[in-house]
Amino acid sequence: ATILPTSPQFVICDQAIHRLGAVHVPCSILHMESDLIYEIGESGAKTIICVDTRLSRVNRIKDKTKLKNLIVTSFNDYTSKEVEVPKTTDAHQLRSLIEKYEPNLPDVEINPREDVAEVLFTGGTTGLPKGVMLTHYNLTTNVFQFAHWIFQPLMISIKGKASILISPPCFHIYGHFLTHCCISLGLRMLMVQDPREIDEIAELMNEYKPFIVAGVPTHYMRLLSKDLEKYPIFCFSGAAALPLEVANKFEKKIGTPIGQAYGMTEMGPITHVNISPFSRITGFMKGNVKKGSVGLPVPDTEVKIMNLETGEEVPLGETGELYVRGPQLMKGYWPTPGNGITEDGWLPTGDIGKMDEDGYFYIVDRIKDMINVSGYKVYSSLVDNVLFEHPAVQVAAAIGIPDPDRPGSERIKAFVQLKKDYVGKVTAADIIKHCKERLPPYSIPKFVEFKTDLPLTVTEKIFKRKLRDAEIAKMKGSG
Repeated sequence: ATILPTSPQFVICDQAIHRLGAVHVPCSILHMESDLIYEIGESGAKTIICVDTRLSRVNRIKDKTKLKNLIVTSFNDYTSKEVEVPKTTDAHQLRSLIEKYEPNLPDVEINPREDVAEVLFTGGTTGLPKGVMLTHYNLTTNVFQFAHWIFQPLMISIKGKASILISPPCFHIYGHFLTHCCISLGLRMLMVQDPREIDEIAELMNEYKPFIVAGVPTHYMRLLSKDLEKYPIFCFSGAAALPLEVANKFEKKIGTPIGQAYGMTEMGPITHVNISPFSRITGFMKGNVKKGSVGLPVPDTEVKIMNLETGEEVPLGETGELYVRGPQLMKGYWPTPGNGITEDGWLPTGDIGKMDEDGYFYIVDRIKDMINVSGYKVYSSLVDNVLFEHPAVQVAAAIGIPDPDRPGSERIKAFVQLKKDYVGKVTAADIIKHCKERLPPYSIPKFVEFKTDLPLTVTEKIFKRKLRDAEIAKMKGSG
């Protein structure tokens, strides 16, 4: 297991673990003791590599897991700010091990299709995390399905020459996958240790002008307020739905559009990609520019859309739950192969989507985020999009909360973080009026709450479940 920030150490350890035929269990740098006990305990990991600021936390949980070997490093190892890691009696120093021993690698037989390379715990925003078993074949296949496929027209210009700015954390599948793509294409990695440091991301973009910037919607929402230079760049958004209004404003700001990708940890992670906005440069995905779409399935990936009530495939253009399968599909949830996968090899994604006549897919909402208003299905992401169209809104999220007057029904509540210039100048009535002009009556938020910050997951996605749980707790307290 590792508890490491986005850093050279993470890449070094990830590659070394794979080469040894061992299994990598990346843990979040933000995990509390209970999280670590669960993930490390469930995985059965015996060795851990952690940053020194987490060593005391590891020592406190050691007796509650199977951990035997501790290896420690510093945030500043392999940087211009190298410092000596405090000596400990029970932990090896990562740099000392690397400097002291020759890399005499054992001859390990690895079956790429069967041997698990990583167990990544996911699902913490919707329930108890589950360990996703990804094989060497899953990981390698997905790099070719994504990076080698979409950048093939530009390969001569970028391979071994270009750079990518990695904003998502590497202990999450998004940032983790990007490091694998960089190694395969020889791309320079600009690594952001803390994904919340928007100023640092903006500075890196302006100073180094990377070929690719990878982020989540919240990054682009916040970058709208920063001073960014205009230059040719591939910006990608993933991990959550990107509001169309944010995409349009960002394109206007930097002069180039944002591409989108879709996937999940269980799929290694990429299943769809949309770079149609860049077709003039790549000659790839020509035709109509499909803004707001997550694009086409990557090679060898099958997708079907199933009716939530009947369990049958829906006609073209209708919404339903996305099912996916392909060579990048996980072996199963730890520790049982096939766990979480249907008998005929499909993975239900938990996302509601649709496909247009050109084969482009659109993600409408998470099933768990869909709101039931007196029998009407309201997609929270569509309400989010309307909220973002208000000029005062910087970040926003709509959720459903139980309606005390109608058992089984919900009311819509919107949480809004205003831009600095609008604080104190915009009211809840203003936001509701804005929504009334753009949404059907049953989709209009009944309540609006202004907040200085909205809760975010470790990947900087808006944490809707946390907002919902807090509202339900308040309702119970007042009841």
